[in-house]
Amino acid sequence: MNSIIIAQNELTMSSREIAAMTDKQHKHVLDDVRKICFQLEIDSAEISAQYKDSSGKLNREFILDKRMALILVSGYNLKMRTAIIDRWQELENKTPAIPQNLGDALRLAADQADQIQLMQPSHDFVTQLVERDTLMTATQVAQKHKLSARALNKILDNENGIYSKAVKRSRVFCQSWIDQGFGSMKQGSTGHSQALFTTKGEVKINEILTGVKL
Repeated sequence: MNSIIIAQNELTMSSREIAAMTDKQHKHVLDDVRKICFQLEIDSAEISAQYKDSSGKLNREFILDKRMALILVSGYNLKMRTAIIDRWQELENKTPAIPQNLGDALRLAADQADQIQLMQPSHDFVTQLVERDTLMTATQVAQKHKLSARALNKILDNENGIYSKAVKRSRVFCQSWIDQGFGSMKQGSTGHSQALFTTKGEVKINEILTGVKL
């Protein structure tokens, strides 16, 4: 007696699915499978399984691997064979390869990590574009008031609560300015933090420069 071994995670089709796709009664498909098993000297019990119907009753079905499914439908008409073959291609295209050993699993994990790493710069780039669209540099804010960034920053340096007096080499927002939603510290292309103003911060600066509160 020959034996059929279906490996774990191997693609399979049930006799019920085949019956539905070929418009055959399930009992006839079961008979066809039994005939094949008899002729190939295969113990049908090895591919037998049970399922519950809508009433809760246990019934018999067969679970077939690709070889057995194709042998089964080889005796069916062209339309039926085509439907089953198309279904197998669909299953195989949708199912990723399963690692068969530790080496394969490690390679799969490494490939996935590489894909994530490749995607990350694009994500960061989009994020920066969005932030740049809503955050403004001192130069951009100053231009709207026909000032240079240097002139604007000199005015802001004399205001309390905007730039930290503890940092001398660069301009860093006070935490209270950030907490109020007036600005944010973002890392620039050079790797250094840059003070950027929000729309709310721009309105606040306009109040400082004009003395008019909006």
